Amino acid sequence: MRTLYLDIETTPNLAYVWRLWRQNVSLSQLVDTAQVLCVAWKWRGERPVQFAGINGGHQEMLDAVHAALTEAELVVHYNGKVFDIPHLNRAFVMAGMKPPAPYAQLDILSQVRKQFRFPSNKLAHVSEALGLEGKVEHSGFNLWVRCMAGEASAWQEMERYNKRDVLLLEELHDRLSGWLPGSPNARLLDDRDDVCPQCGSDDLRREGHAFTQVGKVQRWQCRACGAWSRSSARVSGTQIRSMS
Repeated sequence: MRTLYLDIETTPNLAYVWRLWRQNVSLSQLVDTAQVLCVAWKWRGERPVQFAGINGGHQEMLDAVHAALTEAELVVHYNGKVFDIPHLNRAFVMAGMKPPAPYAQLDILSQVRKQFRFPSNKLAHVSEALGLEGKVEHSGFNLWVRCMAGEASAWQEMERYNKRDVLLLEELHDRLSGWLPGSPNARLLDDRDDVCPQCGSDDLRREGHAFTQVGKVQRWQCRACGAWSRSSARVSGTQIRSMS
């Protein structure tokens, strides 16, 4: 499966405000809206991490990430369904671009929220709690201000920060393999029938049966990632089911 790991950074909204706490900002106070500042992405199993920012040209950045999304079969992100992808889609449509080719999405944040109870679901905390190196430290909000001002050293720092987040996504994906139900089925892109739907490994063992209202099916566990799956064909069954 052609899998793309992706992370974006945006500029802040700019507005005139009278106070700092519990401020309700009206549209008339809004001076400028958040825009995509930069994007980093990489392909699964390929080391180079690509980076593009508005410092290299706004349209050039959009063209590059649009081409990557069009090539992808699966896009993996962290909170990307409500943040990264909608921001990119808005940028595409405002630039008069057509939609990229359809792709499946795996939002690791939503899976972390469903499966676990970490004290914090932030990428930095979850990754470090699982023994990964974590994110790159940066100089804080001032980094975004310096990038918007075009400071070369700030852009170098931003590129390191953005690229590390993408590498961390792939590491976290591997670390949580087997804990991500609902991921796109690897069997659909494999010529072999009996492979793990999570990771594509054929190292499966039979582990009892799963039961539905109308049948019994073989249950499997992957020795590589630990994920559980089941066959689609019934071992035995009935045509009669409960009405409840």
